[in-house]
Amino acid sequence: YVLVPKGKAGDRVCKALPSLVDQAATIVRTPVRKSVVFSTVYCALLYELKADEAINGVCDLQYISIPDVQKRARMKPTDARYIVDCGNSMGADIEKIIDLKPEVMLISPFENSGGYGKLESIHIPIIETADYMETSALGRAEWMKFYGMLFGAEEKANSLFAEVEKNYNELKEKGREYTTENNKQTKQTKQKSVIMDKLVGSVWYVPGGGSTIGKMLKDAACGYPWQDDRSAGSLSLSFETVLEKGAEADVWMFRYNSPQAITRNVLLSENRGYEQFKAYKNGELYGCNTATSTFYEDTPFHPELLLRDFLTIMHPDLGLGAPKYFIKVE
Repeated sequence: YVLVPKGKAGDRVCKALPSLVDQAATIVRTPVRKSVVFSTVYCALLYELKADEAINGVCDLQYISIPDVQKRARMKPTDARYIVDCGNSMGADIEKIIDLKPEVMLISPFENSGGYGKLESIHIPIIETADYMETSALGRAEWMKFYGMLFGAEEKANSLFAEVEKNYNELKEKGREYTTENNKQTKQTKQKSVIMDKLVGSVWYVPGGGSTIGKMLKDAACGYPWQDDRSAGSLSLSFETVLEKGAEADVWMFRYNSPQAITRNVLLSENRGYEQFKAYKNGELYGCNTATSTFYEDTPFHPELLLRDFLTIMHPDLGLGAPKYFIKVE
């Protein structure tokens, strides 16, 4: 991406660009004041960067839990703050996007792994939001600097990331120091262990040891059955495989999507085999309801909040208070 400031000086730069940059580069005039955002994650970040007025169209509106976005989408089209519902992110409404005349479209390559189809032919810069491909929690969060540059909020983004990085590393050090001291006092060498997520149909997707969450569990100073695995994504496992490796895990944390909070009985009604896990027997179950929490909006650019949850649950003696996302299942 070549970011060129708007104005006469930028106009002169643009005229010289063809001979200065590779033709594969995407030229973006900044600061961006009008955009279509394909994911709730980036809507949340733009609000935090005070650049939310640049959100003029969204995809997957039904999955965006930001009240102001929902409010703006219900406004009259003549309202200056109106947000256009551009349909499904996997098949956006091209006509609405063309009518909107955005300066950029923020699109995840994950959603369009086979190409962007007609979106590539309407000559609106596509910003590929590939931060999810990072395997470091702070590495992903640092992408906020790039988005800040796009939307004229570079200073705000740099300051915010510095705070996120500081808080994350401080929490990581607390976990390390607590575990080291606790092991000295108790003469234990085995870390408290955890398993993640639950069955989806016949498959249990668990974070790979090299994934963002896999590495965060290590930063939380806890044991994880797949911590030696180097996969950066999820592992697709059978129930039997997870039971074999994770039956004795001390804690079980999982994400789910439901209008109501899940209970132990509901969990067991999904699969009776869950009662074989030590964490289920001991009541060490923690669920994150992504339908009612802001987990997906917050954690990509605020990994310190998720790390705090992990530390709070795995090491309650640290005194960090109650978890924000993963709530105890009764």
